[in-house]
Amino acid sequence: MEMNIYEVMRTRRSIRAYRPDPIPEEVLNRVLEAVRIAPSGSNRQPWRFILVKDGELRRRLAAACGDQAFIAEAPVVVVACGYDINYNRGGYMGRMSMLVDVSIAFTHLILAARAEGLGTCWIGAFNNDEVKKLLKIPEDVDVVAVTPLGYPRDKGFAEPGPRKALNEIVSIDTFQQG
Repeated sequence: MEMNIYEVMRTRRSIRAYRPDPIPEEVLNRVLEAVRIAPSGSNRQPWRFILVKDGELRRRLAAACGDQAFIAEAPVVVVACGYDINYNRGGYMGRMSMLVDVSIAFTHLILAARAEGLGTCWIGAFNNDEVKKLLKIPEDVDVVAVTPLGYPRDKGFAEPGPRKALNEIVSIDTFQQG
């Protein structure tokens, strides 16, 4: 069943319970292709995505993510890393401007995963130094986000909960408080 992009975005949810079923290689490759083609400023692609498949390593990674054990349930955990691109985006972001580009690619990953029936959960609670040590990430590279990747244990996907109205988040021509 093919989903249109709006259905994918509308039904993507943070999944916190996974089946141990392996992800077929062709499905995983389609999700990774979405990362590969993601846009980045000046096409710099300042990222490296690590697929953690080893069970013990997934458990240790989950411990470095605030002991969120559900992360290790998924057959794959994706760690998105970024490196300094020496670009001061917006005139204030400095070395962390890579966060924008890596986040775009990571969003491609989670939306492609949803289109394939896979669950994700954008994990921002992690110890950068511990994860770097565990996965042998170089000093000049930082972890941006982590996600388990696998089939939800339960149905998992649903319509979103309450969201702000458009007039609370969108202004025309100038910034206006909602």
